[in-house]
Amino acid sequence: MALLYRLPLLLLLTGVASISMIVPAVVALWTESFHDARSFFYSGLIGLIFCALIAFAMANRLHNRNAIRQLLALLGTFLVLPAILAVPFYEAVQTTTFLNAYFEMVSSLSTTGMPLFPAERLSMAEHLWRAQVAWMGGLLTWIAAAAILAPLNLGGFEVTSLGEPGQDIVAGAARRDTANPATRLAKSAAVLAPTYALLTLALWVLLLIVGDTPFVALVHAMSVMSTSGISPVGGPEGASSGFAGEAIMAVFLLFALSRMTFSQDTGTRHKSGLLNDPEFRLGMAIVIGIPVLLLLRHFFAALDIGDQNNFLAAIRAFWGAAFTVLSFLTTHGFASVDWVDAQAWSGLETPGLILLGLALIGGGVATTAGGVKLLRVFALIINGMREVDRLVHPSSVGRSGLVSRQTRREGAFIAWVFFMIFAITIAVTTVAFAAFNIPFEQSLVLALASLTNCGPLVEVVEAGRLSLIELGPGPKLIAAVAMVMGRLEMLALVVILTPDLWRD
Repeated sequence: MALLYRLPLLLLLTGVASISMIVPAVVALWTESFHDARSFFYSGLIGLIFCALIAFAMANRLHNRNAIRQLLALLGTFLVLPAILAVPFYEAVQTTTFLNAYFEMVSSLSTTGMPLFPAERLSMAEHLWRAQVAWMGGLLTWIAAAAILAPLNLGGFEVTSLGEPGQDIVAGAARRDTANPATRLAKSAAVLAPTYALLTLALWVLLLIVGDTPFVALVHAMSVMSTSGISPVGGPEGASSGFAGEAIMAVFLLFALSRMTFSQDTGTRHKSGLLNDPEFRLGMAIVIGIPVLLLLRHFFAALDIGDQNNFLAAIRAFWGAAFTVLSFLTTHGFASVDWVDAQAWSGLETPGLILLGLALIGGGVATTAGGVKLLRVFALIINGMREVDRLVHPSSVGRSGLVSRQTRREGAFIAWVFFMIFAITIAVTTVAFAAFNIPFEQSLVLALASLTNCGPLVEVVEAGRLSLIELGPGPKLIAAVAMVMGRLEMLALVVILTPDLWRD
């Protein structure tokens, strides 16, 4: 165990990934896909041997002892590790390029789940590998948020912190254990990994009970927990569980609305309880409010569609909208089987704009969801409300709590800075896609899907008008870099590029 503390983060993760290649190898052997079995087994074996040799060579050197270097190692992981993960996938598929395999692994590891290959083109082992990589990427995101981003006041924690981004001061004037970042990383993994695995197992069993096949249930369970949106059957439409399966997945998607659903160690609130968490309350308000508005729109703007008195149709429309809103708000990306009924009920001609906006908002801080994050949106909302109050009552006094003042002022300011950086990044990425003769609407969807780590946006919003696999190397590389930027967040990249500004 002491040796593990000394190893670089990328080397540790490469070793874990090499060992995990045994799982799809066994599945391929069971399905008599012997070429796939050899591809995954030999790649895992060679990777494990190289990791062991490098580990023994570097055992006398200290690593992971600096928080900023850990952040840099995390960036390197999302850029370099997919190349290693792509080797067995490239060998197994055979009929694709290594760039496509690398793109697929970046998409999976960043939990984006952008659909590059049709479901019928991949074997069971290849589907499992995509879901497995996304599941490991979700776990890495959870652990990195608690052990790397939170102590540096990044990833959304800067909104309620007393310290500047890149510093290790948190609300309440308490300092985190920054003397040994490697130990903190190991402790976070020891706490979060079993929870993550048990939740995935519970979801798998529940999906099995309601009728999904074991393989589909497993892939969907890993997909929901990592919010990757990866599916071997095209999502709920191709599954057998129906409404019951969607309801179960919706319960587990709630974990992506707030870090308080699974952890209290990163909280800065004085009041305990999930219902007191502003992220969760704002997320639930969106999940309930938008479907209600879509339901009511039928009576005010879409009466010519009919079924005004059909109660069952109204319930199905509401559920289709509610599940889809929750799925895209958490940047998971599964559309409900009843989403088509919800569109017809509300009479919306461009429902994709709603889904783009939901993915842009994103889920909770320190979760596997992408986007701007609910805590930043909450800080901007309460700051805007306070400014309106001051226009009406210039002498009024705002809420006096320490966290309330921090969220309204410094927290809202840094949230606005992040939002502006995010908006500029969207604009630059959209222009970069458009430079390769991709239409503006499709370039914008590609940019938002990549930067919010919500890959299914491309398939749901574009509805077959855009084929990712037909894009050239340039757009694929741009999308891969954008997915990494969206997962690590631009504010963290600014800290990496200018470390001297964030030293105590």
